[in-house]
Amino acid sequence: MRALITLGLLALTAALAIFVGARFALLMLIGIGLGFVLERFGFGFAGPWRRWIRERNPQGVIAQCWAIALTAVIIQPLIASQDSLVGAIGPISLSMGLAAAVFGLAMQLLLGCGSGTLVNAGSGNLVALVALPAFCVGSFAGSLWVPAAVAATPHIAVDLTTEFGVAGSLATTLSCLAVIAVLAHWKGSTSGLNRRLMLAATLVAVLAIAHVLVAGQPWGVVYGLGLWVAKIAVPLGWDPTGSAFWSASVNATSLSNSVLNDVTSLTSIGLMAGAALASWQSVKGQPLLPSIRWQLYGVVLLAGLVLGISSRLAFGCNVGALFSGIASGSLHGWVWMVCGFGGSLIGVRLRDRLWSL
Repeated sequence: MRALITLGLLALTAALAIFVGARFALLMLIGIGLGFVLERFGFGFAGPWRRWIRERNPQGVIAQCWAIALTAVIIQPLIASQDSLVGAIGPISLSMGLAAAVFGLAMQLLLGCGSGTLVNAGSGNLVALVALPAFCVGSFAGSLWVPAAVAATPHIAVDLTTEFGVAGSLATTLSCLAVIAVLAHWKGSTSGLNRRLMLAATLVAVLAIAHVLVAGQPWGVVYGLGLWVAKIAVPLGWDPTGSAFWSASVNATSLSNSVLNDVTSLTSIGLMAGAALASWQSVKGQPLLPSIRWQLYGVVLLAGLVLGISSRLAFGCNVGALFSGIASGSLHGWVWMVCGFGGSLIGVRLRDRLWSL
C-alpha cells in the first residue's frame, strides 16, 4: 500500500507539471512534505498548546516559536525586497479577536486546527473525516459574512515591516518569540528541548519558506476549504455575484479556474496526501486521535462548522494567521495568538468535561 500511495503521488505530481505547470507541481510537493512532516514527527499547532495547558509541557510551544522565527528571518526581508511577494498581513478588529478565541476553543474540541484536521483526515482518523466537510462548509459560510463583519467594526491592518522597517520588525518578532519560549520553559514541568520536534520545526520552516518563493505568498489553509464548497454551490444554483466576497476579482477568478490552479487548495490536498503517506509508514498505521462515542459526533460536526466560520472571520487559522502572519510581520498574527490561546484554555477544559460524560 505504501508503494501504491507513493506511485500515485508521483503520478499526480507529474500530471500537474505537464498539464498545469511546474509551479503547481512544486506546490503540491511542498504540501505533501508538510503533511508528511506534521504526521510523521507529531508536530502541530493545537496539540502543543493543549499539552502546555494540561501538563505544562513546553517543548511543542518552543518548537513552534523556533519554526516561526526561522521562517520570519528569511521571508520578511524577501517580501520587503520583492514586489512579486506578499505577506500574510491581516486586519485587527473586535470581531477578529472574538473569532480567533472561538476558533481556539473549537480546535481543542477536535484536537486539531485547520492543518491538523487535514493531516488527521489524511491519516484516516474518523473524527477528522467527519469534521472536515463541516469545516469546509463553515469556511464558505464565514466568507459570506466577512463583508458584514468588516463593515460592523473597524478593521486595521498593521505591518510591522512598514512601521519599523525590516530590521525593527525582525527584532520585535524574534524578541517576542524568545520571550514566549523562555516563559513556556520557565513555567513548564519538563526541561530540555525535544530534538524530534525541533527537527520537525526546522523542516516546516524550510517548507514554509519554499512556499513563499514558489507561491508568492505565505502558507495558508482556510481559503481553499471555502473555495471547494463555493465551486460545488455554483452548479447547485448559488449566484456568487450576490456575495461581496466572491464577486471580488481575485475570488471570482479562483471560482472560474480549476482548484489545481489554486495555491491553498494544492497545498491542502498535499497535506492530506503527505499525512496518508506518513501514516502508512508508521508501525501500526494508527490514527492520531482515539475513537469516541457516537453521541459525540454531533459535537464534532458543530465544532468543525464553528472552526470554518470563525477562521474566516478571524482572517486565518493557526497557519494562515498565527504562523504565517507573525512570520510576515503582521500584528494581526500576535493578536490572533493571544485570543486563540485564551479560547484554547476554555476549549481544553470543555473537551475534558464533554468527553467524560
